[in-house]
Amino acid sequence: MDTLVTTDWLANELAADDLVVLDCTVYLRMGDDGYISESGIENFVEAHIPGARFADLNEALVDTTSKLRYAIPTPEHFGAAMERLGVSDETRVVLYDDNSSMWAARVWFMLRWIGFDNAALLDGGLKAWKSEGRNCESGAAVAATAPAGSLTLEPRPRLIADKAEVLAAIDDGAVCLIDALPSAVFSGKVAPYARPGHIPGAVNIAATSMVDSETGRFRPAEEIRAMLPDRPEARTVAY
Repeated sequence: MDTLVTTDWLANELAADDLVVLDCTVYLRMGDDGYISESGIENFVEAHIPGARFADLNEALVDTTSKLRYAIPTPEHFGAAMERLGVSDETRVVLYDDNSSMWAARVWFMLRWIGFDNAALLDGGLKAWKSEGRNCESGAAVAATAPAGSLTLEPRPRLIADKAEVLAAIDDGAVCLIDALPSAVFSGKVAPYARPGHIPGAVNIAATSMVDSETGRFRPAEEIRAMLPDRPEARTVAY
């Protein structure tokens, strides 16, 4: 299974016993004090890809004890949440959302972080699926059941940078900092967070620029590669 799969591919594989499809949708809107995040569960209940389960990034897949939004949980917490969604060592996972694939990509990355690589993003997400007139289901999220199997944890802590590393990277030419927020946020013209602007030394490559706004699909690999700094030797830290 490729890292990026098409709607045709998914439609042909939906009936496979080893396939787990997860809707990871979160919606952001601007409030008086910055971004307000809203779970995509209501829209999931209204329409989702047949057989999909809802991956709750506002509750089940984050550290809810942290004062920071979307703080990563422990590998054990995340792994257990994935098992409750039916993910095991024997499954393939396809992730999608209804918001430019940014939230599906987050869960894909977290799966890599705990050592699980058999996961893919649905190119175009729910937008592409619906635009092609493909079938959707409605109704409540599939209830958590006994895990189909165990999920082995082999954490890769190097995939996560902590505050100390980022502070050191400000003056370290060997590290490339990439700010994936919109350009207006990067420049400080819009301040959805407590402090406007960006980390000193970071370059701005908006995550949304990698996706075609009309289709929701990722741009060709060569176009995305051209957006990135030509520093293959550097450790890259994105935020």
